[in-house]
Parts: sequence; C-alpha cells; structure tokens
Amino acid sequence: MRLFTFSRFMYQILRKRPANLKWIQNQGLLAVKLSQIFALRPDLLSIEKCKQLQTLYGQASTIPSEDVHSILKQKAPVEFHESIEWFDEEPLAAASVGQVHRARLNTGEEVVVKIIKANHKSKFKKDVHRMKRWLKILILFSPKLRKVGNPIALLNHVEDYTLRELDLNNEIKGGNRLKQIQLDLSEDFPMPRLQFPKYWDNLSNEDVLVSEFIDGKTLEEGIRSQSLEWDYLIELFRIHGAYMFGVGTFHGDLHPGNCIINKEGNFVFIDNGAICDAPRNISISLFNFFENLSNNNKDYAYEALLNLADNRPTDKKIEKFKKNMESIYDGFEDRSVGQQSLTEVMMKTVRAAVEDAGADFGEEAFPIIRSLMYMDGLVIRTHPDVKLILEMGPSLDEFREGLGLGKEVIV
Repeated sequence: MRLFTFSRFMYQILRKRPANLKWIQNQGLLAVKLSQIFALRPDLLSIEKCKQLQTLYGQASTIPSEDVHSILKQKAPVEFHESIEWFDEEPLAAASVGQVHRARLNTGEEVVVKIIKANHKSKFKKDVHRMKRWLKILILFSPKLRKVGNPIALLNHVEDYTLRELDLNNEIKGGNRLKQIQLDLSEDFPMPRLQFPKYWDNLSNEDVLVSEFIDGKTLEEGIRSQSLEWDYLIELFRIHGAYMFGVGTFHGDLHPGNCIINKEGNFVFIDNGAICDAPRNISISLFNFFENLSNNNKDYAYEALLNLADNRPTDKKIEKFKKNMESIYDGFEDRSVGQQSLTEVMMKTVRAAVEDAGADFGEEAFPIIRSLMYMDGLVIRTHPDVKLILEMGPSLDEFREGLGLGKEVIV
C-alpha cells in the first residue's frame, strides 16, 4: 500500500458517508485487515460506520469455480483428490484470506474445504514493510504513540496473525491446542458448550484445509436475524474469558464470523490459526481491573492498572491518574453499552494509565483488548440496554474460584 493509496484508504474509513468496501477489498489484504480493526473502534468512528466495516468479517469477494479447481489441482494433496466424492463449486462463505466450500468424503462424512484464494503473502509483507516506515517517522514526531494505541505494535499484531492465517496448517495446530486446554481445565472449569471441528490432517496442507461441516449459524448471522439471546453472549464471555484471563492462551481473532452456534446450541470455534499468548502480568492485571470494576471497587480497579508500570509512579502522578480515572468512570456503572461503549471507555483508560501512571500495555495486551472490543460490539448490536461490566461479574467471580485468579497480583 503506497502513501497515496493509504491516504485514500483513511479517507474511506474516516469520512461520514459509508466506505466503498469494494474499493477497500481491491487494495489487498492489509487494507481489509486494517478495516476490520477500525470496525471495533466506536470511539473513533460512528456506530453505523463500524457496523458497515464489520461486514468485512464474513462478506468478501469470491473467485470463479475454474480458479478453485485450478488451485486444488495444483496445491491439494494427492490423498485429497482420492477422497472427495462430491464438491460444491458454489462457496459456502468467503473471507479476506480464503473461501470455504461444502464437500463429501468417500466415507460419507460431510466436510468443508477451505482454500487460500491467492498468493497474498508477498504483497502483504511488502505493504506492511512500507507502512512501518511511515509509522516510524510519525512516532518520531509523536512519541506518545509508542505506548498509547501504538500503531507499529498494532501493525505487528496484524502482520503476525495474518501470516499465520495464510498457512492453514496453523488452523489445525491452533484448534488442537485450544481443545487440549479445554481438556486440562475440565475438572476445575468445565466448558461443555465449547466444541472444535474435526480436521483431516492427511487431506490438508498450507493451502487447503479439510474440516468437519458444522450445521448451525455464525454469531454474525445471529446478529442479523436478531436471534442471539443474552444467555448465549454471556456464556461466550465465560468461555473466551477463561482462555484470556485464566490461561493467557486464546483464540486471537474471535470475531462474529469465527464462532458458530450449532444445532445443539454449542459454540464451535473456527479459524483457529491465530492463537495469542498474553503475559501473565497483563492478563492478571486486566482481570483484577475488570473484577473490581464490576464490583464497583473503583479505587482497587485503578490500582490494578498500576501493576502494568515498571515502577510504581510517584504519589503526585498516582493522584493525577486516579483523578482522571474518576472522571472517565463517573456514573459508568449506571450506563448501558448503548449509552457508553466499553470500547470507548477502555481506550480512554489505556491513555490515562500510560500518560499519567507510566503503565505499558505493550504489543501483547492488544489481543485481549481487541477481544473485549468484539464482545462490546456484539452487545451494542444485539442488547444495547445491557450494563456489560456488571453482567461480567459472575463470570469473573468464577474465574477467581475455578481458575485460581487474583492471587498473583495484590491490589
């Protein structure tokens, strides 16, 4: 993405009118990935603009059937061609990286076949390299950006999980890793409503993935049909939060298109290629912050963020930080997400913690914050009257009891 193209891209994102999504998709993978990040920023964009950009999670251009057959002929394993009885040329879904087709194995099992749509990797790397050069110059003139919404840290994160997505072997590894964690936690923190698709390793490789067909609907489809009950969303937070706060290893891109509710009402995590690991000091500090906030223990919540600083700030800085936080969270517990987005408040919180108290959220904190933005966006679009932070309370209590949280950091 050259400088002129990037300027046009930012104009599409920031203008009040709807963005030209077709133009954005034509600019390549980096433009789509950055648009998906902006879709989670109601603190920067209008809710309407965020909703429009969120359609990029599950609505992407498809490729002609002759190209699909060409890709499969060139890149699928020999065992793949010997095992497929029926293949649907019409794609079931398409995303920025790949598209999915229904198929049936000779054994009668219903599967989906995911293929990487094009050789994105070289252009994507080149676009990221160019953008990093511009951002480094920008940071020279605005050094606070290094810690507050650090654009290079964000770009590093986007680069990392996108490159992992481009190797479909990582999806098998990631799904198996998350499933093993679920089994390890089954006694102390059971998650019976979480499932993962079955994968066929011998029929898959870097460019082609064969996995179980899940009969159900994505969260995005549930949002559009207005059929997502609140119990589903709070249970999803319970499950995903256990990975984020309790383990520190979690699905790094659990947007509404990457979770299916099957016919039995269970959650099935898909696109498991981008697994993230958060350092314990970050996950525990954020857990303590949210737990105390949900219990309206605001001073303890603010203290939890101070643990993210290398050294405890001076009394004068702490006083300034807490005064700023009191302003940000004044009446917060009485407002619904429709009245005040959790994402908007979190971005103000990060800024205050960094500028006033010297906290360093670092590159590793962004995946957790982004996951919370996903949750916030889900609630805004489905249950805007909910006071999300209060509803999170019971799950946070369960994390403390079942996962032994809150003992590592004293607040």
